[in-house]
Formats: sequence, C-alpha cells, structure tokens
Amino acid sequence: MENIFNKDSDIEIVDIENSIKSSYLDYSMSVIIGRALPDARDGLKPVHRRILYAMNDLGVGSRSAYKKSARIVGDVIGKYHPHGDTAVYDALVRMAQDFSMRYPTIDGQGNFGSIDGDGAAAMRYTEARMTILAEELLRDIDKDTVDFIPNYDDSMNEPDVLPARVPNLLLNGSSGIAVGMATNIPPHSLNELVDGLLYLLDNKNATLEELMQFIKGPDFPTGGIIYGKKGIIEAYRTGRGRVKIRAKTHIEKKSNKDIIVIDELPYQTNKARLIEQIADLVKEKQIEGISEVRDESDREGIRVVIELKREAMSEIVLNNLFKSTTMESTFGVIMLAIHNKEPKIFSLSELLNLFLTHRKTVIIRRTIFELQKARARAHILEGLTVALDNIDDVIALIKNSPDNASARDSLMAKFGLSEIQANAILDMKLGRLTGLEREKIENELAELMKEIARLDEILKSEKLLEDLIRDELKEIKAKFDVPRITQIEDDYDDIDVEDLIPNENMVVTITHRGYIKRVPSKQYEKQKRGGKGKLAVTTYDDDFIESFFTANTHDTLMFVTDRGQLYWLKVYKIPEGSRTAKGKAVVNLINLQAEEKIMAIIPTTDFNESKSLCFFTKNGIVKRTNLSEYQNIRSVGVKAINLDENDELVTAIIVQRDEEEISLAPMVDNIEVENEELLEEEAKGKMLFAVTKKGMCIKFPLAKVREIGRVSRGVTAIKFKEKNDELVGAVVIENDDQEILSVSAKGIGKRTNAGEYRLQSRGGKGVICMKLTDKTKELISVVIVDEDMDLMALTSSGKMIRVDMHSIRKAGRNTSGVIVVNVENDEVVSIAKCPKEEVDEEVSDENPDLNLE
Repeated sequence: MENIFNKDSDIEIVDIENSIKSSYLDYSMSVIIGRALPDARDGLKPVHRRILYAMNDLGVGSRSAYKKSARIVGDVIGKYHPHGDTAVYDALVRMAQDFSMRYPTIDGQGNFGSIDGDGAAAMRYTEARMTILAEELLRDIDKDTVDFIPNYDDSMNEPDVLPARVPNLLLNGSSGIAVGMATNIPPHSLNELVDGLLYLLDNKNATLEELMQFIKGPDFPTGGIIYGKKGIIEAYRTGRGRVKIRAKTHIEKKSNKDIIVIDELPYQTNKARLIEQIADLVKEKQIEGISEVRDESDREGIRVVIELKREAMSEIVLNNLFKSTTMESTFGVIMLAIHNKEPKIFSLSELLNLFLTHRKTVIIRRTIFELQKARARAHILEGLTVALDNIDDVIALIKNSPDNASARDSLMAKFGLSEIQANAILDMKLGRLTGLEREKIENELAELMKEIARLDEILKSEKLLEDLIRDELKEIKAKFDVPRITQIEDDYDDIDVEDLIPNENMVVTITHRGYIKRVPSKQYEKQKRGGKGKLAVTTYDDDFIESFFTANTHDTLMFVTDRGQLYWLKVYKIPEGSRTAKGKAVVNLINLQAEEKIMAIIPTTDFNESKSLCFFTKNGIVKRTNLSEYQNIRSVGVKAINLDENDELVTAIIVQRDEEEISLAPMVDNIEVENEELLEEEAKGKMLFAVTKKGMCIKFPLAKVREIGRVSRGVTAIKFKEKNDELVGAVVIENDDQEILSVSAKGIGKRTNAGEYRLQSRGGKGVICMKLTDKTKELISVVIVDEDMDLMALTSSGKMIRVDMHSIRKAGRNTSGVIVVNVENDEVVSIAKCPKEEVDEEVSDENPDLNLE
C-alpha cells in the first residue's frame, strides 16, 4: 500500500486486524491476571490484597480503633488500585459479610448489607478494621517474605502476594469471571484444611481418598446440607464438579398442622427473594398445601416459617419447594487460580501442595531475613565486647583523636574492627560501661549465637522446616477452632417427580372412545348393596366407559393394545378430574399408532423377576411371561403377545410366582384326560380361574402355564361349548378357601367358595360358574372376594357404585345370586375392587335382596 503520508510524519500505519488482536489479548491478560482471578498462594485477587495491605499501612489492626471505610478506600485507589471507588468498596463490604465469607477478613461496623440482598450503607457511614485472620495473612510481610512490585504509577511498591499463614484460597473460596474463563471455588472448614495439610506433610504421596478423610467437603458460611459426595470427589479430583446444596429445615406442629421451618439456606441464596418466590408459586397454584409464609429471622439466626394446610403432607410440600425454588441450588465448582502468572485449574491436592510450597518459601525467606538481622546484631555486639575488654585503651584512643572519622579509623586499625563495629563503639553511652550492662551484652550475644545456630539448622534441614510449618498450622487451628457448619449427606438422589405427588388411591376410567382420567376414590361414597350409584363420567351419546380400575398414583400402568404392543404410563401423569369430567384422550398420553386400540390396562408397582404377567384373550388363550421382560419400554412400546386373527385381549393379570413351581412336560393344547394325582399335586400352588360370558368357568394350576417369551402366542385355557361364547374375565386363586365374586350384566352377583369349582387341566371345557337367565343376562366378570375391600361396579351409562363386599350374599356354584347393582334399564360393563371407605352413606332400603336361585 502506498504511504500517502509524509515520510517525516509521526503517524504509523498498522494492520487493524493485528492491532485489535494484540489489544484484546493485552486486555484479556490484564483482566485475568490483574483483576478477576485469585492467586493460588494467598487466595486473594489484587483488589482484596491491596485493601488489606493499605489497612496494614494505616495501622487498622484487629485491636485498633475502627477507621472510616471512605478513608480506607481512598488510600487503596490513591496508592494501589487505579479503578473506581465503588468496586473497591464493594469488595471491602463482601470481605466483612459473614454470610459471604466463611472467615471474614474485615471487621465492619455499621450497615454492611444482609442476606436479604440489602446493600451496604455508603462508605462515609461505615467503619472497618482487619480481623485476626487478616493479620495472619499479613504476618511477617515486613521480613522480606514476599516480592514487592511497583504500583500503577511507580511511586511506591506493593506486595505481589501475601505471606498467608492460612490456606485462604480454599478457606474462603473465590468467584470471578475473567475473559474466556471463570473461577468458583467453595469455602472450607479451617479445622479440616489444617488436618489435611498436616497429613500431607507426613504423607507426601497422599491420595485424594486419604485427604478426604480429613477434608470432607465445602463448608459454606450459610450452612445448609450438601447432598452427595460424587460432585465433591469429582471437583477435588479434576478441579471441576457440581455440588447440590439444600436448605436445612425441620418440622414443627401447630394445631394439628405441620409447619416447615427453614433454619439454614444454600450458599448465596437471597432470603427475601426466596420468600417472594414461594409466595408466587403458591399464588399461581404451582405448589399446593401452603397457607402462609413469613420471615421470623433475627440476630439469632434464620427462621423462615411455612405454615401448611391441615390436609397437606409436609414431605411432599418440602420436596416441591426443593424442586421449584432456590431452597435447593447447585454450586458449580471451578478451581481456577493464577500460578506463575498463568491461569490454571487445580485439584485439591495440588492446591494443598502449592500452599505448603508457598509457606516453605515464606519461612525460608523469613529465616534468611532473621538470620541476617541476628548476624548483624551479633557483629555489633562482638565489637562492643572487644571495646569493653579494652575499655581504657579505647577511651584513650577516642580522647586523643581530633574527630569521629579519625577515631573510627584508629579503632578499626588497632582492634581489627569493621566500620559498623567502630561506629557502634563511638555511639555507645558511658552507662554501658557498668558491670551489669557488660553482662547484658555478653548474655545477648550468647543468645544471638544460639539463635543464629537454630536459624542455620532450619535452612539446612527439610525436617526442621516442615516441623516449623506443622507448629504454625497447629497454632492457627487452636486460634480459629470453629466447627463445621454445612452438613454433608453421603448419598444424593435427584428429586423424582413421584416425590412431589401424594401416593393416593385413584379410580382410573377409560371410555370406548379413548378418554382417560383419574379421580380420588374417596370422592365415591360407599352405598348399601342395591344403591343406584353416582355418575362417574360424562360421556357422548356414542361413547361409554369401557373399563376402570383402582391404582395408586405412583403405580405404573401397562397398556396392551389390539396389536399386541405394550406401553407404559405413570398413574400421576393421567390428568385428575372430577367425577363427571370427560378426561383426556389417551392418544395424547402414550404414543399409539394409527387405528391402534387399547385392550387391557394393568397397574403394577414394580417389575420384579419373581412376578409373571398372564394374558387372557377372548378366544380362550392364556399366555404367561416374566414381568421383568416389560421393564424397559420404548416410546413406541414393546411386543407383548402375538394375537390370532379375530382375537382380542380380555385381561392381563400380574401373578407372584410360587416358590417352587412343578416342572411339567411340554404342554399340549388338546388335553381331555385329567390326571387326578397330578392335579392334586399342582393344586398346592396358585390356580388360574377364567370365566366366559355364557356362565362357564375353568380352574387349573398356574404351573400348567409355563413362562414363555414376549413375542409368542400362548396356549389354550378353555374350550367353549357354544360357538358364540367368549372369555370375559380371569383371576388368580391362592387357595380353595378364597371366595369368588361373579357379577352379571344386570347387576346380579354372588360369592362362591373357590373349592366348589372342580380343578381341571388347562384346555378343558369347564363347569358352570353362574346360572344365567333373562334377568341376569351374560356374565360380566369375576373378582376375588376381599372383605377389607369394596366392590366398584360401572354401568354403560357411566354410573359407578361402591358396595361393601360383606353385604353380598354367598351362594352355590350353580345359582344366580342377588341384586348387587340396581341398573334398571342400564347394564354393568365392568367391576373392580377398591379400598374401603370408613363412613357409610345412609340410604333407604328400597332395593331388598333378591334371591334368583
């Protein structure tokens, strides 16, 4: 490019790209080294170091009077820190806050802010002085223990680092954002750090596991509870990790209501903002069960009171608060610091070793300084001793000398003294000539010679050097013996959504058109046998409730479709509605394919290998598969069963396997001949009981159906006597003392002892289960009687009735039974069991028992 400027001009042409790169790099390093990141040795950023050094210059120690913060800030920015006074004062304020610093280095007087986020008063109103810990950071700074560098205008010097008798970087931690990097080091307990350093002195190759026997983890000034050591271990090992912190709480009782009291908060949590956050969540109904939140904190400590409603469960509300508010927070550890003018991420052992190396350097330099000082003093005392030994000649020589210079030269020449010794003799007072003073000089010289020998030994011996470090650490621990504040729990489990949901009993209904909902079972009051029931759901004219069952909110629902696919859904994920609500389309909850229809829904609490899943189809097929094969469900589902053409699933039952199931020969579908002895042996285990809509049933051993894989068809359970018959229900029988409850479409039902039904081989034609007539219509299904449970019956019009099983009459096998549900022009479409209600609803006895035998 042609230079358009005069050759003699002072203007220099530069490449803008290179200039910007160079300037930005200079700026970046200035921020990294000079402002944002702490030194790995003393744990201080330049501004903090300059504040403490300026206060040391001013003589504002822990025992001196407080000095105005404005005076301190003025000295800092005038002498050492060429930046804004606000930045300096903000740093000074944080150094005085006991909720920000684990061990504050500034003792503040006045308003220095609060944990509620309140700012400090202006610097002209507050006063400050150093704490004892700050003095330990500066101890021996006047003994040439650290390097000094010129200040910003070269008018004076400032320390490059402080001697730091305490491991301040880990003790108080540090946080800062530089250019392209950031640091976030948590504070720790001084007692634990000292114990770890002492162990490291004795065990140079100590492992992280050994060090963590002493240094348990971060110790935050606001307390709280750290959940899980995994993040701590990772941070100590690599320099990076994530630590989960929760507020510390306890539960109190007040008028039969629970009260959650927050005693300690996670580090850097704003208390006022937290209370506001909780109030907003309650107002928006994102957290339920809270009636009032108030702050009762005082100078004694934090106390935030959260009053709950009478029916609220404290554990669930508390988990909701942890999940949705800053009562639980994550501290991202980045142990980045400056060493040798370069930023580096350190592990725990590296930082501890670096501190010990720094202390060794400081002590060596201090020892050299003290040794030189002792030798200089001993040199003078040796000269004085020579003078005292020759006092008459010395006095005569000085008396006859014309001036000081002549006397000094004469002393040096006659007695072999140095200039320093000769000057000391000339400056000596006559009072030093007494016998007592002579003895003092000799004693002082003897002590100095011992001290010189000791200091020499320290410089020559690594062991003595380490012993000195060890003694200093023990002294520090004794002076600042403060117990750990933050509690550490060994294990941490992320809060699962289930922890936020009460585990309540629900009635789940699904309609023919695929609308599903859940309703708390307590909304259905129990009625006496024969009651007309309450409306369970509002349906369209062409829709009706196809199935319903009871399950807890934490249970898993397995949906099996007409294509033999199985899907998962947690009960709590089903929208809760009122008794008359329509519900939500199930296709919006699980990933059904086009034209795919749900045929069976099975609730389960787990997928234990000791359980089996038995499928029963409309065509009388039974299939049994281990439940564990269905525990890993994909979004598109898994294959549950292979179905024949024109076959449908009727029900699926989870069965607990017998401890010792009988080994059987390979099964054959065409079983007509029954081996009574074999059946009698097999009857010792569980039995399967299946019924058809024509009133037939079959009871056969569970052992007759061996477990097979997911992608299989199954075997014959029952052969139908009539062509238009089909299987409508099945149950598992534990023993013949159990009772089976059968219900027909017209609400007729009966309880029959299981022993009345003859045991057959699988694949038989069965026996009569219920005597059917025009008044009963077809058999709907069966359930096992449990008098601790109630019966739920659902009609095609959407009515649901709850009946006490104890009120249903017992009858023989070949009978019809009594009216269980008064359906009038309606029909029962499904039955299920549910937990009992404690209070009975009084109804008139308009539906007396009807014996249809």
